[in-house]
Amino acid sequence: MKRIGLTMRVVTAEGYTEERDALAWDWHRFLASVFPDACWLSIPNLGNRVDDYIREWRIDGLILTGGNDLGSAPLRDMTERALLGYALENSIPTFGVCRGLQVIQHHFGGAVRPCPGEAHVSTRHSVRFLQSGSGPTERVVNSFHAHGVRTDEVADSLQALAVSEDGWAECVAHRARPIVGVQWHPERNAVPDQDDVLLMRRTLGFPDPTPVTVAGPSDRFEYLTPFSFPPCVH
Repeated sequence: MKRIGLTMRVVTAEGYTEERDALAWDWHRFLASVFPDACWLSIPNLGNRVDDYIREWRIDGLILTGGNDLGSAPLRDMTERALLGYALENSIPTFGVCRGLQVIQHHFGGAVRPCPGEAHVSTRHSVRFLQSGSGPTERVVNSFHAHGVRTDEVADSLQALAVSEDGWAECVAHRARPIVGVQWHPERNAVPDQDDVLLMRRTLGFPDPTPVTVAGPSDRFEYLTPFSFPPCVH
């Protein structure tokens, strides 16, 4: 069974002065639904020492999760920089979500800039796909980010696959490696969207599911709390 490693955000617990690593419960439910054929591991923010950690756990795929603007949590920045470097050196497929897209862009020398809050923070908006293939040409996605990547500033090693109406890259992919980032949050939909399921599974080297669970218009943007997940089978 393949192992997926997920990065964690840095938070401060109310009433305490210590910083902690955290992963939203949305991820537990999402992984149980979308990757029932994998086991997963949350990766602590260990800075440059994280290479040894994931080498011991033999990670097969990496998800860079959201939360924390770049520069606001230096230890996390260092950890994810080391993780992405390790993934490149060892051909480990990587999928970035929200901040994760920005980490990928920054790693390959591209700019990350503030974006208009009214259009991108706690809202939904349309994105247009530049290379749709058999997928959608346009869809509506959730949006929870105050920083992003301008379409005309995507790093040279990357290409934009989807863009917003106001000129921001909403999905990018490496030109030669299995590395993809999206600016929206697939894990925050009550029912996983079919296109997100296929994109994530294909990027991380998993076969297409049969059948694919499709989110309906009424529940696509709802949130759920209950979750369950299978044990890791060694």
